[in-house]
Amino acid sequence: MSDNDIILLNTILGQQKTGGVSQSDFFEFFTFEQLLKNFDLSNDEIKSGKTGGGDDGGIDGFFIFLNDNLILEKEINKDEIKKNPTIDLFIVQATESKSFNEEVFDKLSDTISSIFDLTKDMEQLKNFYNVSVIEKAGIFRDIYTGLASKYPKINVSFFHATKGSTAGIHLKVKNKAKKLEDKTKKLLGGSNVEVKFFGARELLESFRTEKTYTLQLEFTESFSKGENDYAVLCDLVNYYNFVTDDLKNLRKYIFESNVRDYQGEVEVNKDIKKTLESERKTDFWWLNNGITLIAKKASAAGKTITLDDVQIVNGLQTTRCIYDYLHAKKDLSKEKNKNSLLVKIIITDDLAVRDNIIKATNFQTRIPDTQLRATDVMQRDLEDFFKKDGWYYDRRKNYYKNIGKPTDKIVGIPYLAQSITAILLKEPHIARGRPTSIIKKDDDYKKVFNPSVDIRVYLNIAKVMKKVEDYLRGRDKKFTVPEKTNFRFHIAMITIMYATKKKDYQIKDIIDLNIKKINKKIINNTIKFVLDSSSNFLKSQNGTLDSIAKSRPFVDYILPMVKLK
Repeated sequence: MSDNDIILLNTILGQQKTGGVSQSDFFEFFTFEQLLKNFDLSNDEIKSGKTGGGDDGGIDGFFIFLNDNLILEKEINKDEIKKNPTIDLFIVQATESKSFNEEVFDKLSDTISSIFDLTKDMEQLKNFYNVSVIEKAGIFRDIYTGLASKYPKINVSFFHATKGSTAGIHLKVKNKAKKLEDKTKKLLGGSNVEVKFFGARELLESFRTEKTYTLQLEFTESFSKGENDYAVLCDLVNYYNFVTDDLKNLRKYIFESNVRDYQGEVEVNKDIKKTLESERKTDFWWLNNGITLIAKKASAAGKTITLDDVQIVNGLQTTRCIYDYLHAKKDLSKEKNKNSLLVKIIITDDLAVRDNIIKATNFQTRIPDTQLRATDVMQRDLEDFFKKDGWYYDRRKNYYKNIGKPTDKIVGIPYLAQSITAILLKEPHIARGRPTSIIKKDDDYKKVFNPSVDIRVYLNIAKVMKKVEDYLRGRDKKFTVPEKTNFRFHIAMITIMYATKKKDYQIKDIIDLNIKKINKKIINNTIKFVLDSSSNFLKSQNGTLDSIAKSRPFVDYILPMVKLK
């Protein structure tokens, strides 16, 4: 490998890294981002998978997906999961070393022997691994055992990433990797397991693979009304090429993140698959409602339409069925000109109009209301208000990340919901324990996002939370990453108490707060107070750091001890 690969990679890392993050931590984050690029994760979701630090068992990143959705908590409704779900597990070891080391696989082998062995008690394992590893392993075990009766497909991917060259990996390292694969297959019967090596060259290539938001769709027939409405009939193979990338992976980013919800083997999808597989005289489009997509701009030339910023807002079930059907075919030329699909195209760059179309076209499908929150008037108001102050409210997941806005000024819906719950509602344990379901119910949503509340409080809460997290990253090594991660919401709440000199601070206090006066001394004192208190509380309780961070008793324990000058 040319040293140029390392030089170029280090240059990119230097350009991408923001203040307050150590070089090694950012390399981990960068690696997670590249390896999981196809899942289109937000920055907060990427950070949620970090487990590295002391007692990590060789696992720097631990990510669990169920039917392509990142899982962050145990509380999933298993009754809603259809038969044959897919569980994807990604375990990452990322180091700035210039070589691949066999000791990595020795450590990982010992770790998976513990966390994947269901006969071993998780409570006992907490003596050997940090709370982040234990929490992730617990979530995986819960999903793995809880969905056993639904015959899930299990895919386990181990990634070993360094700044070295994959061309020169020693045979001993490859043999250890093979042993890890074999051991995992025995522990998780019927699973697909693979070890993948990423070096400087692979990381560079992944970084340079940008999402293409200008896509071309070939069609056979078309109808247009003016310049903003099109209806085209296209061959299924051409549509398949439109929704897949060069590696024939589904372009997940062209589905509006807040309405992405593949239903699996439900009756309607079984019918679509039967229609695709059957030999019949009628064309597919006669029997299917087709696809609705939105684009900011379109231009048609001949039998090809070019679209900018494509979002498929209705027809996900059909798209996935077509993808699954054709992806399994070895020779797509045999499928050409057999079936057609109706695609309705609406051209608009008006965000309110786009949101209304997304909402209206999805009322007829089984999409939970919580996945349409981004279209609410209040969410659009928050986006506009944040922008006026140079901040970016990412109600449409990864929109601002994708157009290059600074990551430290981007705030997503789940992040803001957690921050409001912790700071405004003074329920940091709920914010920690329910990262993805905190606003699932309408009543909870209305409590967190209340239109009658002064909108300024939301921006100030986001700024305080980001500032606290920035100080936590730069903190000395006295406290571990899992400790700081578990109690960041408690720390933010107590920081507000110190800054306002009030335990019962109100909305006006947060609005009037001069955030610049929340300095390093205040936050560091809060960090020491909360984490020392958690250590003392843990000594008198049976549990782990993450379990007490999610409990109301710990909040009740620390509040009386907060001393305000």
